[in-house]
Amino acid sequence: MEFGVIEFRIDTHSGVAPYRQIVQQVRQALRLGLLEEGDQLPTVKEVVAQVAINPNTVLKAYRELEHEGLAAGRPGLGTFVTRSLADGSLGAHKALAAELGRWLQKARRAGLDDDSIAALFERTFRASMNEDVA
Repeated sequence: MEFGVIEFRIDTHSGVAPYRQIVQQVRQALRLGLLEEGDQLPTVKEVVAQVAINPNTVLKAYRELEHEGLAAGRPGLGTFVTRSLADGSLGAHKALAAELGRWLQKARRAGLDDDSIAALFERTFRASMNEDVA
């Protein structure tokens, strides 16, 4: 089944509400340039089929995106991206992306699965944020 430009993933163990996860994933896709102004988000029905969540959860996420000015609903047509968050800064860091790619390969060679890699990254990222504040 084809779901379009973005495929949502819901982590039921993250402690983050599913609607917030959808909003965060749209924001990230906008920052990375994966979604652009004018792109259509998956319909509520498509998201429900994709991740098996309540339609009201998807509607809440889309309403928040509309409130933030990132998307707009068009009656009978769907929800469309109204602005981008991509500023070119991520594309300007190709060397960092390459280094991160090499790190990911190393992590996989060390036997880490995707969930373990994500957990290690998240823990390290959060710890580095705390160091910046201190």
